[in-house]
Amino acid sequence: MYSKICKLLLITFMLFTVHGSYNFMVASEETQPEHNAGTHQDDASAAKAEEFNPGDFMFDHIKDAHEWHILSFGHTHVSIPLPVILYSKNSGLHIFMSSKFKHGHATYKGFRLETAGDNKGKIFEVEKGTKPIDISITKNVAAMFLSIVLIFFIFLPVGKQYRYKPLSAPSGLQSFVEPIIVFLRDEVIEPAIGPKYERFMPYLLSVFFFIWINNMLGLIPLPPGGANLTGNIAVTMVLALFTFVITNVSANGNYWKHIFNTPGVPLWLKLPIPLMPFVEFLGVFTKPLVLMIRLFANITAGHIIVLGFISLIYIFSEMSTGLAYGVSLVSIAFNVFITIIELLVAFIQAFVFTFLSAIYFGLAVEEHHKEHEHA
Repeated sequence: MYSKICKLLLITFMLFTVHGSYNFMVASEETQPEHNAGTHQDDASAAKAEEFNPGDFMFDHIKDAHEWHILSFGHTHVSIPLPVILYSKNSGLHIFMSSKFKHGHATYKGFRLETAGDNKGKIFEVEKGTKPIDISITKNVAAMFLSIVLIFFIFLPVGKQYRYKPLSAPSGLQSFVEPIIVFLRDEVIEPAIGPKYERFMPYLLSVFFFIWINNMLGLIPLPPGGANLTGNIAVTMVLALFTFVITNVSANGNYWKHIFNTPGVPLWLKLPIPLMPFVEFLGVFTKPLVLMIRLFANITAGHIIVLGFISLIYIFSEMSTGLAYGVSLVSIAFNVFITIIELLVAFIQAFVFTFLSAIYFGLAVEEHHKEHEHA
């Protein structure tokens, strides 16, 4: 049943993609584009906009978007349109494909997609100048759905095989997944949490494979890869928030006692000014904050380094074509090296997030032990 649901979700997404591609083709063939309120540039401004800007190049590739860009040939952009879902207080709910904006060169139903300035990539109403509620299926959202479907396709058959053939030797995906799960259970989760580790296993394994798979997909330059999902701080914030909630909901009295009345700390650090309790209580919030920033920063930094080396080719090409060829050899060599490093970082960051979450859970459920009581 689960496999049928996964296949249905995948088919639904493919229908969205095919329908969006059709709309994109139709929009490209229109000879009379709609009125464009967001593009009032003259020829000089357009020429200036065409100049290579390394900052825009890098950040346009790592941030979220309403379409899944593939490549460009001069002024021709090849991309996969995605569903735009907007709610306006003035005109209600609107659902259409992002191809209607024609890469920001047209308005549709009174909405425009900003292509420059601080609001680049955001949708505004033309007449009111207000921002509607935007719950669109953006590139990161689509990538998240795809990764979830991929996780279902990997683990549902593996779970089914364990359920019906628990004593048989692992085969196929089962032989790949089992060593990773056993390693995480025996070397990471159980030592960090203790005897109560089993109830945290579903979450920790889910978050590990979710982060790892999305890290790997982000390194693939073409769809369904290329989305910077784990380099989006909103995504890492939600993952860290899950760890924060599970830690504090599962915490026992001993955990809170160590925060507000830390054993072994001199009394003058607790009274009259509760210095240590304040520091310990602050740590409750800084721990998930560290999880959020570490994952976001490491993944984003890796992408920026790769894009930075690519930018060098275009920068030097404006000086000399021969110089650009020479720099390109060095740039490509460094890109290959950094990509190999990113493959390692993709696993390490998933491992570190899981490991630190397990440590926080272990601190929350740790029981008080009276050691050296008779010393």
